[in-house]
Amino acid sequence: MQNPFGNGNNDDNNQNDPNNPTGLPIPPNFATVVNKENGQIRIAKVGPSFTALLFNLWVPIFRSDWYNLLCMAGVEIIAGMALSLGMGQPFQVAYTLGSYGLGIVWMLIYNMMYFKHLFNIGFVPADERSKELLSNANYWKEPKDKNE
Repeated sequence: MQNPFGNGNNDDNNQNDPNNPTGLPIPPNFATVVNKENGQIRIAKVGPSFTALLFNLWVPIFRSDWYNLLCMAGVEIIAGMALSLGMGQPFQVAYTLGSYGLGIVWMLIYNMMYFKHLFNIGFVPADERSKELLSNANYWKEPKDKNE
């Protein structure tokens, strides 16, 4: 497969990276994580999630990230109720205003929430590039040795 993200005009079609478990070209700001127990592989962006800004609660649905979907929906409902009580406006108006504000918050933190949840359920970085990228963004901390 030809890599659209680099290698210039290299005519060699065998450009698969042996360290990349998917064999697909991955943009430089995306990390790959793998679950060692069942072999599942997830690829996601590290940094702000503009899709979360635009599509809000649809992003965790498309990623099958039910835990973060429930967390985000709960926060949005509570914020909408709090705004409707504080502003004296109908719930729909307050929920819409709160949703726009929370959209910016989700844009900034959703990808971090996604990766941290994956790490909690047994995923680890699949390669050194992903491990370095996740460590630099403070998403991943190397687990301490249990023998110490």
